[in-house]
This record gives sequence, C-alpha cells and structure tokens, in this order.
Amino acid sequence: MGAGEDREELLFPLVQAVERQLTARLREGAAPEDCGPAFPLAAAMTVMDCLSEIDGPEEWSSFTAGELTIRRETGAGSHRDKSLTRQAEGLLAPWTGEGGFAFREVPG
Repeated sequence: MGAGEDREELLFPLVQAVERQLTARLREGAAPEDCGPAFPLAAAMTVMDCLSEIDGPEEWSSFTAGELTIRRETGAGSHRDKSLTRQAEGLLAPWTGEGGFAFREVPG
C-alpha cells in the first residue's frame, strides 16, 4: 500500500485513524458513503501525506487501496504547492461545510 513490508503493520491502524478523522469532520447527517469516490480518495491522499512524514518523500512513489492508486511524480517538473491533506480537505468540502473563509456579523 505504499510503504515497505516493515511498515505494513502500521498501515491498517493509520488508514483506520484517517477514516475516523475524516468521518468526524463531515457535517451532521453526512456519511462517508454520501461522498462517493471523494471519501476514499481523500483518505488515500491523507494517508500518503502521513507516510511521507513518517518515511520521507523518497521512501515510496505510489499508494494503492482497493481499486484506487495514487502515484507521486518526481523530477524537475514536479512540485507541490499544496499538501495532499489540504487537497483532500478540498475534495470533501461539499460534505464538511468547510468551503472557505467568510466574515459574519463583524462588530464595528
């Protein structure tokens, strides 16, 4: 799933933790199933960021969970201006209600 065999025992609890974290961020009444393919994609992207923090970016180049595979491209033309976790949050924004920044009833 994207980490070496010595890290395989870490992946299942990591995936479970990410799923719980993302599920808790969904607005009331929304379930992971309501998000369609966005939920497992967001979870996989978040897990990839977690693996990157644990192992470093050079330790893996792809992550596969079921039918979903995400590949990290490396080379002169590749760069990330947003973390995968932030991109995952953006994917789930329609179900979390976290659509951006807004002022409401600012006194003054």
